[in-house]
Amino acid sequence: MPLSKEKKEVYYARLTRLLDTYTKCFVVEIDNVGSQQLHKTRITLRGTAEVLMGKNTLIRRVISDFLEKHPGHQIGKLLDQVKGNVGFVFTNGNLVEVRDVILANKIPAPARVGAIAPVDVIVPAGPTGCDPGQTNFFQVLQIPTKIQKGQIEITNPVHLIKIGDKVGNSEAALLTKLNIKPFSYGMGIRTVYENGSIFSVDVLNITPEVIIGKFSFALSSVAALSLRIGYPTQASVPHSIAKAFQAVVAVTIGLDNYSFPQADAFKNFLANPGAFAAVSAAPAAAGGAPAAAAAPAAAAPAVEEVDALDGGMDMFGGSGGGGGDY
Repeated sequence: MPLSKEKKEVYYARLTRLLDTYTKCFVVEIDNVGSQQLHKTRITLRGTAEVLMGKNTLIRRVISDFLEKHPGHQIGKLLDQVKGNVGFVFTNGNLVEVRDVILANKIPAPARVGAIAPVDVIVPAGPTGCDPGQTNFFQVLQIPTKIQKGQIEITNPVHLIKIGDKVGNSEAALLTKLNIKPFSYGMGIRTVYENGSIFSVDVLNITPEVIIGKFSFALSSVAALSLRIGYPTQASVPHSIAKAFQAVVAVTIGLDNYSFPQADAFKNFLANPGAFAAVSAAPAAAGGAPAAAAAPAAAAPAVEEVDALDGGMDMFGGSGGGGGDY
């Protein structure tokens, strides 16, 4: 039913306000999404984002008129996205949070005849609740069954519909009979608009940690390549300086009449390693003193001494007094 002139004017004013107020929006696909589901999404996003649906011709007209009043505005990039059954979710908030709300609002739905399966449909094994008189129905679909306790039971899981296939009459009837709702529908995000940039929703999965990891990997690659070809770069210079310092210290250690402050620590360590060992052992000894003091108390219960040669074992592991095989 076409909109009345008054409703078109209200819609025109609202979309113009949204284009002028918000700098970010999601272009969403609303195939198989009912009005109740859209209403729930609106309620969930209230205060964070605004959801707007409408006829594509009217949306294009509003955007075109908005561009006439604001020449060169980046919102014009949205014109190419107004195709098919789409809507808009406008926001100035966090895109990741709004995306999560949009994608989370899904409801299970039955498989309708002629629908394209968005996922694989597998019928699980087990009782069906169908009486034995309906066995032929399962045989037509080549589903292995048996009669168990007065009802039909599927013996093995069956891959009924593959992703991308059309749902046939028999498949839809079987799923309805088994009360299986294999699909779930909700708003899908086609693309994201932010301050004149259009990009895929997958970009929102890139976290600061991912960026840091990619940057670190690239930096390491540049440094390795620069060191290999002998071409100094900002990434490789710290490694070159460290390597040069190691070489200078190695040469200085072999000289008796020359040193420098940074190399003295290495020379002193090689000249008297025991002094460094004593320094590092002192904290351990201080911490171990209580344990050492408690050791005699723990060892207080005396163990009765047994003569090693009196029926025991000799030093070579043989029986007492006889000597070993050696």
